[in-house]
Amino acid sequence: QVLLVESGGGLVQAGGSLRLSCAASSRTFSSYAMGWFRQDPGKEREFIATISASGSTKYHSDSVKGRFTVSRDNAKNLVYLQMNSLKPEDTAVYYCAADSSFSTIAWYSGRIDYWGQGTQVTVSS
Repeated sequence: QVLLVESGGGLVQAGGSLRLSCAASSRTFSSYAMGWFRQDPGKEREFIATISASGSTKYHSDSVKGRFTVSRDNAKNLVYLQMNSLKPEDTAVYYCAADSSFSTIAWYSGRIDYWGQGTQVTVSS
């Protein structure tokens, strides 16, 4: 069982930056792939980024590539999402996720075992 708690969301102007954090309550955190998704009301959940257990491999969706960066600190059981050059269309609830698999098929489709409760990000124009 992995409990995930996100923080760092809020209101920011377009062009600004935010860093989301996700704290994981697992002794085996370093064995899990981690990632981020987002969902706006009325829209499907969207894959944003994933990072391997060691942190050596990362994937970002085309919609955020070059603007968002996922990272992790295995010593602190934390995963981050640095979001730069934010746009109004980035407004959504952002969810942290964890899975024992780093399968890109699973991550891109959202078939992930563990989810956080989400944190709201609102980008004003």
